[in-house]
Amino acid sequence: MADPRVKSLKIKSGILKRITKEKVLYVQEAEKQGEKVKQMKEKEEDEYHIRKQEEVLAESRMMVPECQKRLVKAYEDLKNLIDFETDLKGSEEYKVALGILGDAEVHIDSAN
Repeated sequence: MADPRVKSLKIKSGILKRITKEKVLYVQEAEKQGEKVKQMKEKEEDEYHIRKQEEVLAESRMMVPECQKRLVKAYEDLKNLIDFETDLKGSEEYKVALGILGDAEVHIDSAN
């Protein structure tokens, strides 16, 4: 039977990877939407449409801090598991988890 610690390592790694990707996408979406609003204002488009796009922009920006909180929690969960399960260092799952931690760390430190 498979080691439940390895299964937990895989699950927590997958969670962190997914949340990291979500945060990156939300940041990109907010930047793209901000640029769209800016262009609409420069072209002096209809105020109603500009306001609606600003609402979309606000929603996108609102998601970034929420995603950041989940990212930090998932990072800490995986980091604690890796620190605790040092006897799994030789496994492929452990190495993958370390890589995912490294990738996520960049996005945790960023202000976005």
